[in-house]
Amino acid sequence: MFDEFGPLGLFLSAFLAATILPFSSELALIGAIELGMNSQDALLYASLGNCLAVLVNYFLGYFLYTLMHEKIEKSKVGQKAYELSHKYGYFALLLSPLPIIGDPITIVSGLIRLNVLWFIVITFTLRIGRYYLILFML
Repeated sequence: MFDEFGPLGLFLSAFLAATILPFSSELALIGAIELGMNSQDALLYASLGNCLAVLVNYFLGYFLYTLMHEKIEKSKVGQKAYELSHKYGYFALLLSPLPIIGDPITIVSGLIRLNVLWFIVITFTLRIGRYYLILFML
C-alpha cells in the first residue's frame, strides 16, 4: 500500500493496524523504510495514523458506554468489572501496544471512561516509542 500511495499508504496501514483488523504497522514501517522513505517521515506518518486510530477506538468505546450503561449498572458483575477496570485501567494501557489484546484495551478504556488526557499521554507515548525503537534497531 505504501509503495503505491507513499506516506498516505503508511498512514492508512498504521491506522488500520490500530483497529481490530489484522494489519501490522511495524511491517509497514519497515517496508516503507526499505522502499526508501525517510525514517523521520516514516515515523511521523506511522505515528499519526496509529495514534489517531487509538483515539477513534477510545471514542468508540466512550459512545458504546451510552448504549450499555444501564446494563452495567443493573448487573453486580458489570459493576464489579467497571470498578476493577477503573482501578487497573491505566496499568492495562501499558499493554495497549501489544498485538491482539492492545486494540481492545483502547476500546475498553473509552467504555470505562478513563481520563482522555491520560489515555493520550500513555498510549501515544508507547506507540510512538515502539516505532522509534524499531527504527533504532534498523
